[in-house]
This record gives sequence, C-alpha cells and structure tokens, in this order.
Amino acid sequence: MRFKQKKINTNTQILKMKLNEKAIIFDMDGTIVDNIPYHEESWIIFLKHYGIDIKRENFSAQNHGTLDEMIVRFFGNDLSETKIYELGLEKENAYQTLYKSKMKEVTGLTSFLQKLKQNNIRTGLATMGIPSSINFILDGLHIREYFQEITGGVEVSNGKPNPEIFLKTIEKLQVNAKDCVAVEDSMGGIKAGKDAGMKVIGITTTHSLEELMDNGCAEVINDYTNIEIV
Repeated sequence: MRFKQKKINTNTQILKMKLNEKAIIFDMDGTIVDNIPYHEESWIIFLKHYGIDIKRENFSAQNHGTLDEMIVRFFGNDLSETKIYELGLEKENAYQTLYKSKMKEVTGLTSFLQKLKQNNIRTGLATMGIPSSINFILDGLHIREYFQEITGGVEVSNGKPNPEIFLKTIEKLQVNAKDCVAVEDSMGGIKAGKDAGMKVIGITTTHSLEELMDNGCAEVINDYTNIEIV
C-alpha cells in the first residue's frame, strides 16, 4: 500500500545547528520514524470497521491527545475503561500490521543518538504511544539502549498539547527545562514542549519549515544529519 506524503517546502536552506543542552527529549511518531500516514490510514480503516466514516483531510484535526482520549473522541464517553482499552489495542494492532514492513528511522537518527551518548547528553522519549507501540518502534529500530528515560501516554492524564508528558520526562531526567530541548513534528507537540519551558526543534516530516517556525520552533531540521553537537 502506498501513501501520498504531504509536500514539504524545502526551498529555504536549513542550516546545521549547535546543540549544547544537557538533555534532549524526542517525540516518537513523526519524529524518530516518519509513520504518521500509516497511523492515519490505520485509524481510518479501524473507524470505518465500526461505521465511523471520516475523510482523510479531516482526520489531522482530531489526531491529538492520548489513545484513550482519541477513542472517547470518536466513540463517545459512555464506554467502560475495559472497552476503551480493547478498542485502543485493536487500533494499534492495525497500525503495527500496516507499518511493520515499512519501518525506517528518520535519516541519521541512530548516528545522532550515538553522538549524544558519546557527549553525555541525556536522552528521553516522550510519546503518546502505548507500551506495545513504543516497544514496536524502539525494538524494531534497535535503539532502546540510547534512551535513559521513556514516558508513554499511559503515564499521563492529559495528552499533548498539554505539557504533562514533557514535564514528567524532564523530572525523570533530573534536568531543568531550560537545559533541555525537545524534538517535535506536530503543532500540539510544539506547544507542549514550549509550555514545559523548553526550546523546541521542529522536524519536517509532516509540516513545512515555515509552519514549524510560525508555531514557535527555535530551529528546524529535515533530518538528524542537520545537527552538530559541540
């Protein structure tokens, strides 16, 4: 199955940047893997199975928050916790089946993670994904060893754009927000990172350089070959 990727405006030159923070926190979906089209496709297929028809162009506005929040958004708030969990797991299984053979890191990620480790820069993951999806990506790419702290959506009450998941990860890393930078691809993630007190680096997997800068990113990269560490 082929997906039409959103066109990214790369006419503006993206310069290499210097990273001198004590820690860096990565989002996962759309940030370490370019998988958002597969998440969207799996949501659309999953919802259609339950008689909920949503057009692809209207989905992105609904694609935020924890998995539980999204299930309630589409199915209503009268579901039991057990049913919310079951539906969420079903959707994530559909996504993993769709994406497994296509999984690929954003260019330069592993090399960048290795450089962070060599330079004693602490590394965290702050993703709204559930444990099975976090394991799916980290173990599929063989990069788990590079993350000192991992925070998933099941650990917070409020999903992005609420800053809770970043604040929790900052606390786990035992750093100050001003000494930490976040890497994000989404508008909700950018807001969450900024509201947590961090500088945010945008990555152009889903949005253009101009969109990311307009929403408050301090720097924008195409991939991880754009970053130097000093």
